[in-house]
Amino acid sequence: MKLVESVPNFSEGRRKEVIDAVLSASQSVKGVKVLDCESDKDHNRMVLTLVGPPDKIKQSVLAACEVAIRSIDLTKHVGEHPRMGAVDVVPFVPLGETSLEECVDLAKSFASEFSAKFGVPVFLYEAAATRPDRKDLSQIRKGQFEGLRELIGKDPSKDPDFGPKSIHPTAGATAVGARQILIAYNVNLRSTDLSIAKKIAREVRGRDGGLTYVKALGFELKEREMVQVSMNLTDYKKSSIYKAFELVSLLAKRYGVEVAQSEIVGLVPMDALIDVSKYFLKLDNFSENQIIENRIYGFLSQSDSQINHDDEQGDFSDMTLSEFASCVSSSEPIPGGGSVSAYVGALAASLAAMVCRLTIGKKGYEQVQERIKSILSSLIEYSKQLQELVNEDANAYMLVMQASKLAKQNEEEREQRSEKLKGALKRATEVPVSTLKLSSKVLKLAEEILQIGNRNARSDVETAIELSKAAIRSAWSNVKLNLESLADETEYVNKIKESVNPILATI
Repeated sequence: MKLVESVPNFSEGRRKEVIDAVLSASQSVKGVKVLDCESDKDHNRMVLTLVGPPDKIKQSVLAACEVAIRSIDLTKHVGEHPRMGAVDVVPFVPLGETSLEECVDLAKSFASEFSAKFGVPVFLYEAAATRPDRKDLSQIRKGQFEGLRELIGKDPSKDPDFGPKSIHPTAGATAVGARQILIAYNVNLRSTDLSIAKKIAREVRGRDGGLTYVKALGFELKEREMVQVSMNLTDYKKSSIYKAFELVSLLAKRYGVEVAQSEIVGLVPMDALIDVSKYFLKLDNFSENQIIENRIYGFLSQSDSQINHDDEQGDFSDMTLSEFASCVSSSEPIPGGGSVSAYVGALAASLAAMVCRLTIGKKGYEQVQERIKSILSSLIEYSKQLQELVNEDANAYMLVMQASKLAKQNEEEREQRSEKLKGALKRATEVPVSTLKLSSKVLKLAEEILQIGNRNARSDVETAIELSKAAIRSAWSNVKLNLESLADETEYVNKIKESVNPILATI
């Protein structure tokens, strides 16, 4: 299912009746989930976070915009946050299988319909921008409502991408775009000196030589008797929350000001907070699997999957070793050799990862630390993928068993059974092919660790090498057997063999 997040910003953060009406309108479209609604009196601004299918998201945002344009008059609007429209900015963010390009198309479609319906000029920004100088929202919004009112229709550089070449008298202009997930993050300072917040913002933001993927402004929070460094982290993986916080804190100290608090506006990806935890708590080898909510969510998702897919097997990768061994030794054909191959490959990756950890920080291995860390990261991911293949192999073989039991009383039934069986056999072939290829990657890394890793753990890494080879050979055994049943699919058989033969030739 295609999903899109939209985070429309409206120039109203004080009148509860307007905030509630905009929120209610966004909730009127079935299939759209409102994840968050934030409003701020000092900024005089509200932000919605909506998630849903692209067509439904468009309807939801348009409904909210209709209320906002009817209720907000920018000639009477005053607030700390820069603004040029009652509906100030509407970004579309790809989620799951949705691509950024699809969000660009959605942004343009929305902009066209929005401008035609409300008579508001629209500027496209970020990935949807039609001109390089319009990628940056702050450049489009420069001068705000009052400044743009004098320029749109007179200065060709201010011609909108959609809508009239004149500003809407009360609703102004709107920016519509497509972008990746960003984090709105603020640090509040225990001071009323706005000049300090503005100086720090200038030193923090990327365009002035600060953190590359940070946009920042300084604001006054009159109600709280503080000033604020308000930031947008446009790529939180490269300019993280903790980097922004540390830099603001350092600069604040230089100006003799304390950090009072920090805040996240709207929603935030979990991995961004995990990065913060790792940094400030100095966590070593922390994994998302250690977060109990993640494990519970995985369990619930697995339960739902089993309810909706009664033909699939349980999660063998979550069993204890004795439980898994007991299942393998039973009279049931699942889990079988394919699942065991993947399990062995996962053990090989995990054992090699152990040797990496026994090398990191050890005297005499200073020159290889960065490479070992990189290898460790890859091995952790390979082990995870191979554990998933334990289940996938069992489910694939289950489909073969089901197809083989289909009726074959007449020609039509025989043809249907044959097609179903071929499809199932191909799936049952491709899973061990994945096991084989992943185990090959583990093997190469284990062989490298043997040369540069902790020599005291040599026997462990040698075991990982032999396990990797065993996983490759046993996975090939499953592939080979299935290919024999697909002998009439010559092109498919040759394609599979060509993809694995180079790997088999190396062991």
